[in-house]
Amino acid sequence: MIKRTIVAMPGDGIGKVVLDEAIRVLDAAGFNADYVHGDIGWEFWCTEGNPLPDRTLRLLEEHKIGLFGAITSKPKDKAEAELSADLKNKGYVYYSPIVSMRQRYDLDICMRPCRTFKGNPLNFIRRGFGDTIEEPMIDTMIFRQNTEGLYGGVEWTNPPDQVYDALMTHPKFKQNFDWCPRPELAVSTRIFTKKYTTRIVRAAFEYAKARGFNAITVCEKPNVIRETSGMMLKIAQDLAKSEYPGIYVNDTNIDAQMMWLTKNPEHYNVIVAGNMFGDIVSDGFAGLVGGLGFACSANIGPEISVFEPTHGSAPKYAGYHPSIVNPIAMILSACMMLDHLGESEISNRIQRAVADVILEGKVKTYDIMKLPGKQDVCDKGAASTQQMAEAVIQKV
Repeated sequence: MIKRTIVAMPGDGIGKVVLDEAIRVLDAAGFNADYVHGDIGWEFWCTEGNPLPDRTLRLLEEHKIGLFGAITSKPKDKAEAELSADLKNKGYVYYSPIVSMRQRYDLDICMRPCRTFKGNPLNFIRRGFGDTIEEPMIDTMIFRQNTEGLYGGVEWTNPPDQVYDALMTHPKFKQNFDWCPRPELAVSTRIFTKKYTTRIVRAAFEYAKARGFNAITVCEKPNVIRETSGMMLKIAQDLAKSEYPGIYVNDTNIDAQMMWLTKNPEHYNVIVAGNMFGDIVSDGFAGLVGGLGFACSANIGPEISVFEPTHGSAPKYAGYHPSIVNPIAMILSACMMLDHLGESEISNRIQRAVADVILEGKVKTYDIMKLPGKQDVCDKGAASTQQMAEAVIQKV
């Protein structure tokens, strides 16, 4: 086995705890790696005016693979208020470090798996025929375009002359918004490009082909957002005809999809969407398979890739001793890293271990026990973060 060097970026809050436990699991499973620490997060915004320091970027550029915990991110006014006094009024602007990484390194392909673990009491159930109870087995991979769309960062409050004048050339803008005083106007753009839309759609097709699925679902809103959503749907339809004739393109609107995912979620194996809608639908599906404690993801670019759970930093839990948060999302994110590196045998062993722990049901974190996230949950039988990781290690 090649010895890897992984840039470990704990970040804020619970990210520091779950990342340590995921590395313990990787070590126990025999993954041969060195871990170099990368500074990232709120602390570095407050003290340096940069939540993603250049020294961390250099590490990513050298080693190519990052394992990331979580970050705290706050609105513009709160970010400015918490900036160190000697840095205020010097032009520093807070940008999310994970969004910055995605855009800087073209981490445009985001994969978010949502899979049912048998025995998980948090799994989605529904009533079936004759008042029976059904528990559908969900196996969905969501492909989210990661660098464009509403998260592209191209936005203004009180837009400058050239932007405002350009907007006024559009008849819909002139008709609906010319009444608004410019200082009271905020504009965010939703930009899709053919290059990166094609990349994410092709990634979805390739995954479907590899897994033997006969359809992908484009989850957008082309009946209203005609240009951008329409571009993604058209590219998918054209690729199906020219390169993937055995794979059907299903088309759902994001609002309707959020209804259907609680009616027949097992029908959707591969979903592709733009940045915002991919974010929404992946959180919706995560709720069907246990919530954010089970939600992992990969951010994949041409050279650099970063793997992270999709939960936040949960600062209210960060000071708990022992830690009570569920580390499984971080552990599964590490498994996605292993698959990306060609270490699928180790990844499969860890995933089987997680499945065995959940099915056995002897070790449960507070979320799996459906307890409020209080400091006393361990006294009520909930496993700590470390105990859950240790249970997985024992199965490995």
